[in-house]
Amino acid sequence: MLQLEREYTDLVHSERVLLGPGPSGVDPRVLRVMAAPLLGHLDPEFLQLMDETGELLRYVFQTENDLTLPMSGTGSAGMDTVLSNLLEPGDKVIVGVCGYFGRRMVDIAHRCGAQVKVIEGEWGRIIEPEQVEDALGDMSAAKLVGLVHAETSTGILQPLKEIAAIAHRHGALLVADCVTSLGGAPLKLDEWGVDAAYSGTQKCLSCPPGLSPISFNEEARKVLNSRRTEVPSWYLDLTMIERYWGKERFYHHTAPISMVYALREALRIVAEEGLEARWKRHDLNARAFCAGIRGLGLKPFAQPEYLLPSLITVGIPNGVEDGAVRQFLLQEYGIEIGGGLGPVQGQIWRVGLMGANSHRKNVTLALAALASALKEQGFRATVEEGLAAADAVYASQEDV
Repeated sequence: MLQLEREYTDLVHSERVLLGPGPSGVDPRVLRVMAAPLLGHLDPEFLQLMDETGELLRYVFQTENDLTLPMSGTGSAGMDTVLSNLLEPGDKVIVGVCGYFGRRMVDIAHRCGAQVKVIEGEWGRIIEPEQVEDALGDMSAAKLVGLVHAETSTGILQPLKEIAAIAHRHGALLVADCVTSLGGAPLKLDEWGVDAAYSGTQKCLSCPPGLSPISFNEEARKVLNSRRTEVPSWYLDLTMIERYWGKERFYHHTAPISMVYALREALRIVAEEGLEARWKRHDLNARAFCAGIRGLGLKPFAQPEYLLPSLITVGIPNGVEDGAVRQFLLQEYGIEIGGGLGPVQGQIWRVGLMGANSHRKNVTLALAALASALKEQGFRATVEEGLAAADAVYASQEDV
């Protein structure tokens, strides 16, 4: 009989301040509800919680879409759900790629058997409406245009409204990756004309990873319901899952009960704060942090007029080692920040100020810790100048 070679102790780990690209820190209220006793996934009381979760999700997505629910899985499961339910072999698809997660959309679309036309954009800059117009002119009868609303790899916030109008004029749907924007940056599915969207719980909602909210409008549902072939993934098949989250309550799979508790509480916190107030809070702290890093002698990486408020990318100065700085922050301050991906690996840091982590204390902490890490690398960064620049942003806000 196989024996264990050592004894396993209670779970104990170091305290961390999660200021990376995700997951973000979880609100204590959310952690508390996760300890609540389980209900059955078809218990009438749990079904009521499901209804409330859907209502709250519609509020945060700013949509009346009936098909709005959390998929069992992280944000990438949401991406896979949306694309695999809308696409069939031979479909024509246009995807804007100006970062790592746009490239992932391309990968999944290919796996669905679609013909994919890629709009190659510069990392750190948005996809321009004219690029989408030109691509739709080159590829007739495209079924959908896919864009990343909040590109977590570069820190840009992609405008969607004008591009949605362009896509619709050509008979295409607009699909948006909202993983790092939902609950942290303005997002209005109905007003902007976004046909299908997906997100994750572990970013601006300050909930553990494990669920991926998705939303389909009626046009996207028509495409789903007129498929010629079965959805290739049984687990992600919305034609069945919508029957469980809808009035039928048709069994599909055992829902992650505790995660639904957590998401409902996280969404309740968003509603209590109010969406506009929450968006303004993220924007204020992002502006203060950006001012602070300029005060330290650094520069934001992303296109200035399209900075993502929930995740700020910072250019790494010459002579400074990426990994050494991140290791110093983790060891000395317990702070996690992210490094660059793909072609910007080693060139940028990614600092998340999301949800419960987006507040003045973390801005001050991150700036002071970063100044200390840079000093270890021989880079002259005056912490007083960085903090003064951030404080000036807060002071100007108080004067309004």
